[in-house]
Amino acid sequence: MRDLKAIVSYLKPYRRDLSLAVLLIFLECVCEMVIPLLMTDIVDVGVPAHDIPFLLRQGGLMAACALLALVSGLLYARFAARATCGFGAELRLAEYRKTQQYSFTNLDRFQSASLVTRMTTDVTVLQNALNSGLRPMVRGPLMLVMGVVLAFVLNRELALVFVFTAPILGVVLALIVHKVGPLYHRQQRAVDQVNGQIQESLTAIRAIKAFVRGEFEAEQFEKVNAELMDASRNTFRFAVLNLPAFQTVMYTAVVLIMWYGGEFILSGGMLVGELTGFLSYVLQVMNSLMMISGVFLMLTRSLASARRIREVLEEVPTQSSPAHPLKKVPDGSIDFDGVSFRYSAGAEKAALLDVELHIKAGETVGIIGGTGSAKSTLVQLIPRLYDASAGTVRVGGNDVRRYDLAALRDAVGIVLQKNVLFSGTVRENLLWGNAAADDAALWDACRKACADEFLSQNPDGLDAQLGQGGVNLSGGQKQRLCIARTLLKQPKVLIFDDSTSAVDTATETRIRASLAALRSVTKLIIAQRVTSVMEADKIVILDDGKIHAVGTHQELLAEDPIYQEIYYSQMKGGEPDGQSL
Repeated sequence: MRDLKAIVSYLKPYRRDLSLAVLLIFLECVCEMVIPLLMTDIVDVGVPAHDIPFLLRQGGLMAACALLALVSGLLYARFAARATCGFGAELRLAEYRKTQQYSFTNLDRFQSASLVTRMTTDVTVLQNALNSGLRPMVRGPLMLVMGVVLAFVLNRELALVFVFTAPILGVVLALIVHKVGPLYHRQQRAVDQVNGQIQESLTAIRAIKAFVRGEFEAEQFEKVNAELMDASRNTFRFAVLNLPAFQTVMYTAVVLIMWYGGEFILSGGMLVGELTGFLSYVLQVMNSLMMISGVFLMLTRSLASARRIREVLEEVPTQSSPAHPLKKVPDGSIDFDGVSFRYSAGAEKAALLDVELHIKAGETVGIIGGTGSAKSTLVQLIPRLYDASAGTVRVGGNDVRRYDLAALRDAVGIVLQKNVLFSGTVRENLLWGNAAADDAALWDACRKACADEFLSQNPDGLDAQLGQGGVNLSGGQKQRLCIARTLLKQPKVLIFDDSTSAVDTATETRIRASLAALRSVTKLIIAQRVTSVMEADKIVILDDGKIHAVGTHQELLAEDPIYQEIYYSQMKGGEPDGQSL
């Protein structure tokens, strides 16, 4: 129930609508409970006496109660819909805002498909449970109590039937809920797997078609889809037992009431109208118990979804700004002092180990190394996308953990290895770098990134539409737009994580020339091509998470075997067959 308590707090903005909905349910129940009493008087008083005015009056009161119950039900639907739809919107917004606070470490704990399911399917489950369950949740217990009380008022002996049937129904419901609860968790995990498979297939659809792997992917989807089908089938196989079990017990109670009620009428201990009214209350109680059992099943499923949503909302971001943060980064100097990093506390091997590196403000530093040497990991510690597990990372002479996160990341521009553009226009994407930039600033950044070459050929220019993720651009065009967007930030530190790999060497040369003109900006260039870093002030070679060597192109070419191997294998010059010196 702790999960539901945490979630119910998001209903606070809609307390008025919810309260009115509950009040209207109460009014509806009262009106419906009065009708059997009026009917009892019609059968036992009005009909034997042939009192037409009495019959009309009682009939009019019954019609008025029925009309009032109808109006109450309609108004309830209006207020309940406002409360439940608002509740769902608040939950989705809260989850989305929370994920925006997550660090990369937090995001590593949740699969993206799982987060999508938690913001959509799980929220819809809770929203539907409230929308469909509010009425029976309030109406069921209310009708049950009122029905049993009025049944005892009409005939105590017959009302004892409820005393014997209620425990049986309670045991049946408890067994079903105990069995179904874990199955709902399995079902929601299966939904995660289906969403993950769909997301992966749609993202990689071009690769799937290029490698003619459509049939294989269809088989993979069939597996996760079959798991969801099996999970759902097993869940509902037990859940549907609720209805026949309750109907068996309750209709048995009705038969017993009819049996003993008939004997009471024959012996003169009960009137026909009383038995008619009593049966009306029996049906009300029966419907109430059915509603309560349905609520318990919805609650069981809601608990599974509520727990998953609470995990998102209560996940503590591993990074936050300190109590009294530094708001300004003085310069672009960078220092790594004994830095080590593990992606998780239980990781057997450190991604980075004892890194010592000092970069002066305004320097251009190239970073190269083999695949998996932790080049990207190293630079991600600078804007605190991750925090170092040991040691200290300093920017501008201060520990990065002393800065306000927004201020630090504004001062550090990073073009990630995976280019990300958003649906919309080129202008809208570039303004992510500087929302106040005018057209002159936008075109200047595009010229530096050599993006003006293809934008100037488009009649819409900066207002050209981009498809989702920039699908209507080539890889090199996307890279150049991402570089232009980062340049608009006017950062003190500029990081290029293999971000010119898709452009030709001539274009890359022009981009490097533009960057060289940014004298006051510290530039870190991760690259696979030696030509991308040859002119850097110094080159850092990473090997298996450790700094293997640091030096200029000439120094490393003369002394370092790893650099020599990379250089000669790419340049195809010097020693025969690209062998190292």
